[in-house]
Amino acid sequence: MAKTTARQADILEVIADLSNDEVFTPPRVARDVLDLLPAAVWADPNLRWLDPGSKTGIFLREITRRLYAGLAPVIPDDAARLDHILRHQVFGVATSALTALMSRRTLYCAKTTHGTHSVLANAPAAGHVWHQRIEHAFNEAGRCTECGGSRDQLETAPDSENYAYPFIHAAGRAALAQEFDMQFDVIVGNPPYQMTGGGGGTNDTPLYNLFVESAIDLRPQYITMIVPSRWMAGGRGLDEFRKKMLAGGHIRTLVDHMKMDALFPGVDFEGGVCYFLWDREYAGDCTVTLQYDTGAQEPVVRALDQHDIFVRDARALQILERVRSRLEPSLAELISGDTPFGLATSFKGGDAADGPGMVKVYVSDKGRRSATYTERSGIQKNVHLIDAWKVLLPEAYGERGATPAMVLGPPMVAEPGSCCTQTFLAAGPLPSQDEAESFESYMRTRFVRFLVSLRKISQHALRSTYTWVPQQTWDREWTDEELYAKYRITDEEQAYIASMIREMT
Repeated sequence: MAKTTARQADILEVIADLSNDEVFTPPRVARDVLDLLPAAVWADPNLRWLDPGSKTGIFLREITRRLYAGLAPVIPDDAARLDHILRHQVFGVATSALTALMSRRTLYCAKTTHGTHSVLANAPAAGHVWHQRIEHAFNEAGRCTECGGSRDQLETAPDSENYAYPFIHAAGRAALAQEFDMQFDVIVGNPPYQMTGGGGGTNDTPLYNLFVESAIDLRPQYITMIVPSRWMAGGRGLDEFRKKMLAGGHIRTLVDHMKMDALFPGVDFEGGVCYFLWDREYAGDCTVTLQYDTGAQEPVVRALDQHDIFVRDARALQILERVRSRLEPSLAELISGDTPFGLATSFKGGDAADGPGMVKVYVSDKGRRSATYTERSGIQKNVHLIDAWKVLLPEAYGERGATPAMVLGPPMVAEPGSCCTQTFLAAGPLPSQDEAESFESYMRTRFVRFLVSLRKISQHALRSTYTWVPQQTWDREWTDEELYAKYRITDEEQAYIASMIREMT
């Protein structure tokens, strides 16, 4: 009879995430991340490894497996080799008391090293997977001065988890230094992404950048981490982090996935996810691999700091440079900032339209556009736009990395005597209805939405996302054909744009 071998299931492939903030890493993804490291690291018995945000312990386990194989010529005895790795090379900082138990179970085969099945003997109960509760340092506004979390959110009950991750808080690093020698050669992991448990809105406080910066501060030889791709072009409070990452020259390899669920099925996070290899001794261009849901692009060696943000698809660079070479004014100069008239998305207004003191307010509720009214005296922001023709641009439009994409919601012309809520940005003032309609036609073109897409990495389209869109004369109905001719967009480039951007009807 033919003999069949059943594959033994790995529980870490199916374990559920705690939230979108702490995403558990599937084993195959951990292996892909570790593949970025030079092969020589697996044969070096002196390197010390750290996962500063361990959740399931998958990175610690996969590191141990590779070291166990790579060190066989150096330490031939199996038991001695495993003991050396666990005692002297592999360290973790758990994100919570629960994940500390999970990580120890994964690495040592027991929740403490004193357990019956532990593969590490004669060691402290926690082994080298450390966790200790750390308190936030809140300022008068109720915000943690280190991670930005709010007191109301984090201190819900005396004994509840407070998410003061030790690696990104000074008190935690000080406590960690009492346990471990803080000289690490390789730092790896998939750190917590943000402070809140929502779906990745701009009000969420990013945390992953703090983990990367704390890792860099330790001056290891290598860092390889999984983080949201949002840092490349946006993200709340990420401007300085982006400058450091793009200009440092230490990122040797970058693998960028446009859709997060390609790596983490079921996880919903706008902007995609990436992992990278940071090399302390390297200074040069980066090998970038971009992964769409239709497949991966060929790796391209690129400079990361060509612009203030990172253009993810190298095919777009020639188009962008040709457009920018004309030195035309930016469309962003005509577009308002967030909440153009000071009216929040939740603004309700009233039904009465009579009287010279009333202003029409365009609103959107669950995607349905309508109008209400408010008193003119209550509007203190951008009052010069109220009595002008203008075009309203949806401030948010999310597609979770789908291609081809719409990028922006449909624009709408707004007449004099009107304004809008925070749902929109306002473009203007425009002298006439004809010019407003010309502007609206321009916004519907694939050309405009393609240029916007290069800077729009989340659902939000703020004024800065229009920086690379040039102004036009508002004397015609604009079409892609006219714009492609003006900017010498080749047939191949037109096909590329069409593959990325859907037609707006």
